[in-house]
Amino acid sequence: MKKQKLELDQKQEDIHEFLFEKINYKILLIGIAVITLGFILMSGGGSDDPNVFNEEVFSFRRIRLAPTTVLIGFGITIYAILKNPKKV
Repeated sequence: MKKQKLELDQKQEDIHEFLFEKINYKILLIGIAVITLGFILMSGGGSDDPNVFNEEVFSFRRIRLAPTTVLIGFGITIYAILKNPKKV
């Protein structure tokens, strides 16, 4: 009887649990997508000729919108990491 119980305990110890639940991974992927969108919004605005200055570098999209989007994405990923799905 004890031998069977020891074998059962060993089998239960061999079962590995994931660190996060499925919802955590979904939220994490959403956060990574938002960060990626922010970096895409930040790209561009350069000039082919180094002697010509392009005012597009200082547009609202690159100065305000893109960094805010990236920070929101980081907030979402931090929330996904800290969210406890087992809490009812």
